[in-house]
Amino acid sequence: MEDLKQNKETVGILRSYGIKPRYIEAVGKINKVYADTGIYALKKIQPNKGTDFMRHIQFLYQKGYNRIVPVFPTSDGRYAVLENQSLFYLMPWLSNEEKENRMERHRQMFRELARLHTLSAREIEINKEDRLEHYEKTLRHWEKEEEFLEGFIESCENNWYMSPFELLFCQYYNNIRQAMDFSKQKLENWHEKTKDQQKSRMVVVHGKVSTEHFVYDEKGYGFFINFEEARLGSPIHDLLPFLVRSLNTLPKRAYDCVEWISTYFKYFPLKEEERSLFLSYLAHPTSILKIAEMYHQKQSGKDEQKLVQKLQREFWTLKNTEYVVMKTEEIEAQKKMAQQEGAQE
Repeated sequence: MEDLKQNKETVGILRSYGIKPRYIEAVGKINKVYADTGIYALKKIQPNKGTDFMRHIQFLYQKGYNRIVPVFPTSDGRYAVLENQSLFYLMPWLSNEEKENRMERHRQMFRELARLHTLSAREIEINKEDRLEHYEKTLRHWEKEEEFLEGFIESCENNWYMSPFELLFCQYYNNIRQAMDFSKQKLENWHEKTKDQQKSRMVVVHGKVSTEHFVYDEKGYGFFINFEEARLGSPIHDLLPFLVRSLNTLPKRAYDCVEWISTYFKYFPLKEEERSLFLSYLAHPTSILKIAEMYHQKQSGKDEQKLVQKLQREFWTLKNTEYVVMKTEEIEAQKKMAQQEGAQE
């Protein structure tokens, strides 16, 4: 624990809250403050993030979403203290004792994420030209990737002797091609469904969804922390980064990810066009194509073994993702069929 004499800045900031610390402990990017009035977390952020950060938190509170670790006001009513060109804000320190297993923690987090998105959802006017530009830009980029893929495969097959990387990539080609075709089809479905729409559903996006940013209090309730990257955006902007990280593992039947998605959809069902765009981005094999481009550009001085290992890992991620995408498609198709049958009865 740090000596208070060496922590004059923190002691001075805490004075604005009427708190006299006994000890201060650095825990990652947070100062854990021990005082007679309780245990606190003091966090430093960049000033340019402070206004949006507080605005989104206050908006969520007004909408009735209370699973955010509260930010304490200073004695004069401010929600942050500016010191040495940094902003500091104060929260209670939660025990974060995990009372459930890993699966239950993730389910609870996705359930709370769905609630956050439900309460903050609103329809926003969208310029149709902007949407069309996004579609065409994405399509052009993916078509360039397709051109590269076909050219790279052709160059591999024209070699008398393929390198280990080339041989492995040729074995993976059909899976990569199928993922690209699926992504493109879903992107076109999204465009067809939304091209005449003048509004789009937006939510307050947390911005850094992680089990590290979902903590428990002493009663076992889960709360989100770290809303510093919060913004208004599509709900898929919270889902995609978390799922991509979770699927970047050894080969597995990633039914846990399917369960998380199902939990989220149960409490915040995506519209058909939102789901198409979500699956399009999730399925697209961008990472494995980047490895091939990296290999192609390093014609001399390639580290063949390392690139083969990277290719293998990216293929595992591709197959893990394929399983999740196909199972999610299957579950949603079954729901749609059940709804149609129910409507006919």
